[in-house]
Amino acid sequence: MAAEPQPKALTRKPLLLNKVEGSQEVVNMAAIVPKEDGVISVSEDRTVRVWLKRDSGQYWPSIYHAMPSPCSCMSFNPETRRLSIGLDNGTISEFILSEDYNKMTPVKSYQAHQSRVMMILFVLEMEWVLSTGQDKHFTWHCSESGQRLGGYRTSAGACGLQFDVETRHVFVGDHSGQVTILKLEQESCSLVTTFKGHTGGVTALCWDPIQRVLFSGSSDHSIIMWDIGGRKGTAIELQGHNDKVQSLSYAHHTRQLISCGADGGIVVWNMDVERQETPEWLDSDSCQKCDQPFFWNFKQMWDSKKIGLRQHHCRKCGKAVCGKCSSKRSSIPLMGFEFEVRVCDSCHESITDEERAPTATFHDSKHNIVHVHFDATRGWLLTSGTDKVIKLWDMTPVVS
Repeated sequence: MAAEPQPKALTRKPLLLNKVEGSQEVVNMAAIVPKEDGVISVSEDRTVRVWLKRDSGQYWPSIYHAMPSPCSCMSFNPETRRLSIGLDNGTISEFILSEDYNKMTPVKSYQAHQSRVMMILFVLEMEWVLSTGQDKHFTWHCSESGQRLGGYRTSAGACGLQFDVETRHVFVGDHSGQVTILKLEQESCSLVTTFKGHTGGVTALCWDPIQRVLFSGSSDHSIIMWDIGGRKGTAIELQGHNDKVQSLSYAHHTRQLISCGADGGIVVWNMDVERQETPEWLDSDSCQKCDQPFFWNFKQMWDSKKIGLRQHHCRKCGKAVCGKCSSKRSSIPLMGFEFEVRVCDSCHESITDEERAPTATFHDSKHNIVHVHFDATRGWLLTSGTDKVIKLWDMTPVVS
């Protein structure tokens, strides 16, 4: 049966608007200032900077503040202008930015971790500051009193952190490759479940509270879309990077996921299509197409007087097959495989041109991206890289 035609993807072709240069070390995180032509950045060079666009068209620091330790991460709340900065020494320092973004006033500090702070979230509705650290701990503090409310030890240092206000569930992705879901109360937490799907560490998380879907990016180059909303608990794999996925952002109004990686790639995924879950790989002692034995199947090799073959798997049906029966490659975008992958010969024949139609667009940022921030109101994307440069892109959608 022919596949139903899928909706046309909304194509975002990034147009480079500006570069923000001047940091002496890697810019670990940055954010676009809402309703202003400005950028807030924190860097390994210990500086916090607020860059405002001048009449010349260039961005110059209206605030330049040196911290006592390298700045590893930040969280900015536009409503309160509260800026929370995570440091390499485990401290979280809070500031309030003035309305004209020319001054930052210290508010308080939290000794949240024993080592580098990896991620911070300020939750205005709860007045909580959530954080993860290299010390393998997730903690949360009261932003009014500054008191520590609780903590949870993770299996490894955690780089991914997201929170759902409605259910008070926190999602923590760590270097072991797992995602831990905790239910937070005012001063306690309970383990809900743990997801394991990546073969490398989790490097980024992104939460869609409307569809109730969690996206996790990993050093294994893949993204997994976890259906938290109860629709069969499916996990959809997305393969579109050639190096580790570094950061994720989600455009709710167009249902598009933006992923950036160490390969310099900006990938825009159309999530408004009916995607298919990748099959589990089947176990077999012989090829499930031609019945030739695999190299560990000594009995069948002896009985048939044949040398065993190497085992492969078809990415479409999951069957264990030999190289001869899986000699062809194909992209399977609805399964998340935007690049060509190994499929068995029969599956290759069954895949239609419509099923090979891409559901993502690929763009080269020309720098190793460590963080991304998307401003949906203007369609602007910010990327910061290991080259110490911040780039601003116009991602205004056009129909392909």
